[in-house]
Amino acid sequence: MPRPTAHREPFGTVPGDPDTTVDLWTLDPGTGVRAEVLTYGGILHNLTVPDTEGAGASVVRSLATLDDYTGKHPYFGALVGRYANRIAHGRFTLDGTTYRIPANDRGHALHGGPDGFHTRVWEAAAHSTADAAVLRLTLHSPDGDMGFPGALDVTVTYTLDTSGTLALAYTATTDRPTVVNLTHHAYFDLAADGDILGHTLEVDADAYLPVDEDGIPQGPAADVRGTPFDLTSPHVIGERIGLPDGQLRSAGGFDHCWILRDPDPDPEPGPAPGSGPALRRAARLTAPGATRVMEVWTTEPGIQVYTANQLDGSFADAAGRRHERHAAVCLETQHLPDSPNRPGHPTTVLRPGETARSRTELRFPHLAPPRP
Repeated sequence: MPRPTAHREPFGTVPGDPDTTVDLWTLDPGTGVRAEVLTYGGILHNLTVPDTEGAGASVVRSLATLDDYTGKHPYFGALVGRYANRIAHGRFTLDGTTYRIPANDRGHALHGGPDGFHTRVWEAAAHSTADAAVLRLTLHSPDGDMGFPGALDVTVTYTLDTSGTLALAYTATTDRPTVVNLTHHAYFDLAADGDILGHTLEVDADAYLPVDEDGIPQGPAADVRGTPFDLTSPHVIGERIGLPDGQLRSAGGFDHCWILRDPDPDPEPGPAPGSGPALRRAARLTAPGATRVMEVWTTEPGIQVYTANQLDGSFADAAGRRHERHAAVCLETQHLPDSPNRPGHPTTVLRPGETARSRTELRFPHLAPPRP
């Protein structure tokens, strides 16, 4: 078996800043799955996964050029921070001081503000082991960045191993009390041929957060039973989002956070001692005909499911394929939206001397050899 490799090549220079170059890193464990990651935004540009017949295709939607990525777009494949999802009215109070984040979504702060981590060039270092290719991305966010208090140092490590699992491990430290909520914003299309309306989705959650017309939680979590949000067993996405429901009509599909079940009493451990909470399965996405299957495992308490309701064909990939409405689904593992303003949510406060840690894994069980 070939040894895993991590290879770098230039992808371009930032428009208006010819001294700032962007690299594309290819992680290839030599077993058919391959990931391409940009240092701009930490973007997962391609994720090639074989189907059950061995034919490879990228299961994430991408843009064609660096100019496309540096322009305004809906976070294709990007690392998101400082605060994923929404902060109501771009305002929160921490230790008696009120902070304001620039509003960039219907009067609210979305995904860290207009100049969030998805717009930054990350420092990169890569290596390979006997069973994985590894890319370590680091970013320093100064005190006051987008209005957030405290200097924040963030590391996100992509690891692609020989089983075909792509893991993202996040850590963050600060020099002043702040809030942090990091996620990844890949647009998944396991069939790689059109839309995700025929995909089936299962989410390991018994409750979700209903939202108002601006995407802000209306109040406490609601039971999924008896609603289109009951994905405790697999359901076809197109059938589910087509049901008559005010929440679906307002959002144009799913754009909601599910609250994941507590880990099993004997949970699957993290990768190493001290690495943070145990992993739990969050979701299982299956292409039509089960040609590809992806499971999302995470240490985070929630997952935002977004069925690309706002895509309209304005964006295209390098092959000219347009990204239309419902062309993909985002499965964003994260803490809960607007948590800095909601004492009942799991805390997103990070203080000096602490390290915020989380881990999300994308697993492809259809690649596993059949059991005897």
